[in-house]
Amino acid sequence: MADAIAIPQTQLDRQLLRALRLLPGLLLLATVGYAGKLLEQNAGAFAKANHWAAPNIEYVLWAIVIGLVVSNTTGVPDVCRAGVATYEFWLKAGIVLLGARYVLGDVLRLGGVSLVLVAAELAVAITFMTFLGRAFGLRPKLTSLLAVGSAVCGVSAIIAAKGAIEADDEDSSLAIAAILALGAVALFTFPVIGHALHLSDQAYGLWSGLAVDNTAEAIAAGALYSDAAGKFAVLAKTTRNAMIGFVVLAYAIYWTRQGQAKAVGDKAAFLWQKFPKFVLGFLLISVLATWHFFSKEQLTSLGNLSRWAFLLTFAGVGLQTNFGVMRKQGLRPFAVGAIGEVVIGVLTLVGVMAAERWIGF
Repeated sequence: MADAIAIPQTQLDRQLLRALRLLPGLLLLATVGYAGKLLEQNAGAFAKANHWAAPNIEYVLWAIVIGLVVSNTTGVPDVCRAGVATYEFWLKAGIVLLGARYVLGDVLRLGGVSLVLVAAELAVAITFMTFLGRAFGLRPKLTSLLAVGSAVCGVSAIIAAKGAIEADDEDSSLAIAAILALGAVALFTFPVIGHALHLSDQAYGLWSGLAVDNTAEAIAAGALYSDAAGKFAVLAKTTRNAMIGFVVLAYAIYWTRQGQAKAVGDKAAFLWQKFPKFVLGFLLISVLATWHFFSKEQLTSLGNLSRWAFLLTFAGVGLQTNFGVMRKQGLRPFAVGAIGEVVIGVLTLVGVMAAERWIGF
């Protein structure tokens, strides 16, 4: 009897210890995120009171900037790293909760246009990044990881592909560093380009969802433009993320045939394993909202919860981005990534603008 009681108690202790280890990092995420929110509220009011012509900077950018300052000056304390790494969980939770703000008809209607644009983006990104990697003499599996990360969903796709193609840790680290660095640059350049071209919220949101690799940065880039653009960025990026299983499976089969990876047995099970489950959560909440399952107050609460989740997410984006560490990784992967991102960004922008003008959304 004592042994039967001791086992669950031990498991409980381990879970409690794991939760306590996350606490310092979670507190840091909350502090940075809330500081960004306070700056959004007070910086604009201060500028207005002093009759300064200053742009209204959203909490998204403030949280990322504060995180970047911490990461690249004092650095993130070791005790906080585990908790800060949970920012991807908050990202997925925020996307699921955000489904309450979408009517399913709009999701499906936009999905047709997004699917065509996503298919074009996948083809262009994989083809061009593969060409660039070979031209710059990168290792073949590093080239594959950069292609997968650029085509689908950044770091998540690289991690999923690493195990499937049995890539080295060094190759995955290089690819992740390149994707994160370029995502940080996109946060500052995409809104400027969008405003300069007078893009509509829908066109800009689709563009950021298609052209920015990492999911957190893509959604942040959309939200920096406008709330409506952020919603379209979520739809486009979610559609793109759903393709991860198929792309990774194709690369796994390719490297298996090269004799440099294990054969994939049950392909259906492989696809389900790689499929981002939060996409299903997003669709489920959208269906429930469409059927008026939630009251008006509940929808408001779900929307507020999604904003809090994103507050932690964007703080984590800044805290996880250390340019000094990335600089040590080598220049060639960054050069390939940068050239590829510029070309992919331009081509997807042209595609979105053409779709808006000739096809309509």
